[in-house]
Amino acid sequence: MLWAPWRMSYVVGEKPPEGSCIFCDLPGAGEDRENLILKADDDCIVMMNRYPYNNGHLMIAPRRHTADLGALEADVYGRLMESLRGAAAIVVRALSCDGMNVGLNLGAVAGAGIDTHLHWHIVPRWGGDTNFMPVVGDTKVMPQHLLESYDLLAPHFLC
Repeated sequence: MLWAPWRMSYVVGEKPPEGSCIFCDLPGAGEDRENLILKADDDCIVMMNRYPYNNGHLMIAPRRHTADLGALEADVYGRLMESLRGAAAIVVRALSCDGMNVGLNLGAVAGAGIDTHLHWHIVPRWGGDTNFMPVVGDTKVMPQHLLESYDLLAPHFLC
């Protein structure tokens, strides 16, 4: 048996209140560690995924609430990409990963769990981070607690 209590609200389908958005509501609400916010400036939010595919799984989103990639102004898009590049470098440095998946899912049919606010994912990967559990048990083992990952990453975002 594996214990991952933080996934229960995801598994049972608890939904946030209508009209709420984690990328809009959580930055600036205080409790950055509890809300897994690593960085929030005028253009960008970097936060950890509460339901990660792997430890250290980050999400980078514009502050502007939009699902339309083309709606972002070029200068904002540029600063957002700089944040994505910087976050990727921090993940490598802080977590010593061997590689990563970086992706953007536009729309629910493309796999976006939050389809009303576009965001990129950074998912760190390590050689040997897969084992028999996903194949035999259809289960992913998370080797590190969310807040432990947060504590490793957060100091790198203070600059």
